[in-house]
Amino acid sequence: MHLRAINKTRNRIVAQEVTQARSFVQRFKGLMGAQALPMGCALHILPCNSIHSLFMRFAIDVAFLDKHGEIIHMLHVFPPWRLGPWVRGAHSALELPAGTLEFSEAHIGDCLAFEKS
Repeated sequence: MHLRAINKTRNRIVAQEVTQARSFVQRFKGLMGAQALPMGCALHILPCNSIHSLFMRFAIDVAFLDKHGEIIHMLHVFPPWRLGPWVRGAHSALELPAGTLEFSEAHIGDCLAFEKS
């Protein structure tokens, strides 16, 4: 089932096609080995309070969300082959194509929701 991510605070669609990674294997693999993350797509990892970009070939944006969907931390253009920070209070992470957070004008404190597309 695919979802879309909507920034309820700014009334904007952040990603039109969101895949969720819930199992240990799905969460660990994430985007490793992918050629790219197309614009409009995203990976929602939950639970998740830290990410890595090891074995990735491209940069991503990441929004860390608390259990209510509020953005509590963001990584802009996070490069491949890096270990991300541990984000206190994060319940999930939304991985997006690089530049998406800036383009969608997302800010810390914005509330994201996931709806069936």
